[in-house]
Amino acid sequence: MSHGASSIPGVTVSLRELVRLRSAFGEIAPSVRTRPLSPVAGRHRSGFRGRGLEFDEVRIYQPGDDVRNIDWRVTARRGKPHTKLFREERERPVLLLVDLNPGMFFGTRRQFKSVLAARLAALVAWAAVEGGDRAGGVVSGGKGRRRVLAPRPRKSGVLPILHAMEQLQPRRPGETGHGGLDESLYVLKNMARSGSLAVLLSDFRELGATGEKHIRAIARNNDVTAFLIHDLLETVPPPPGIYRFGTPERLVTVDTSEDIVMERWQAGFQAHRNRLREVTRGYSVRWVDISTDVEAVNGVRAGFLQGRAA
Repeated sequence: MSHGASSIPGVTVSLRELVRLRSAFGEIAPSVRTRPLSPVAGRHRSGFRGRGLEFDEVRIYQPGDDVRNIDWRVTARRGKPHTKLFREERERPVLLLVDLNPGMFFGTRRQFKSVLAARLAALVAWAAVEGGDRAGGVVSGGKGRRRVLAPRPRKSGVLPILHAMEQLQPRRPGETGHGGLDESLYVLKNMARSGSLAVLLSDFRELGATGEKHIRAIARNNDVTAFLIHDLLETVPPPPGIYRFGTPERLVTVDTSEDIVMERWQAGFQAHRNRLREVTRGYSVRWVDISTDVEAVNGVRAGFLQGRAA
């Protein structure tokens, strides 16, 4: 039986489900297409002609043209100076970092954090390629497993991302091994060219000091949106009582009837959020909080519009 056939809605995702999300791209495409940081971005070629990326035509040299663009072969053949013209390619890569480490296999509302990350990533990827951009990035699983996918257009860019997420997602409680978030951010940093849109999807629980540096490095020359994925239980403790959390191999007992426990519970996530925003203060990073009770389509649309307003 394939992975997709054995998926449990909200607990794991199937490839079929991620492919079907293509139909929703129209609802979020306008919000995903945020302003670029470089002129080489967007769907259409600009009318500006000069030193660009794509050869356009050759014409007779005119005063003011860059002499470095003279086409000497055409000039010799026609007996008059001719210059090459270029047209900027209005396209940019959309790079995803999808964190599917075992710690993301958790949720008390609608879906697990790993499922929400995969759904958000699929929606962003479909919106990108349907809008004329290229999609690629890094999908990170447990025990340091990852897939590095060069940005490509159309289905050839999206389908490898969907396959990687379906294969690397956590599938059962008790899975061990870190996901290597810092290392994946390093890979993404080396992939990103100036003017890319980088979309980070994680709970960022594994983010270390080196990972913080990599995010700042990516943000220096790229547009970065980071979805901080969490579950409501991480922000609001359950009613007073004794609870057991974890896996059969590792259970933790918590008594939320104690005031100190309630205070620490509520302060814990707030401290995590504040730390993330503080480490990227002054950089082009939009932090978007999104919980597992939010439908993925609404989360993407609201997240990018929220980031644009900020």
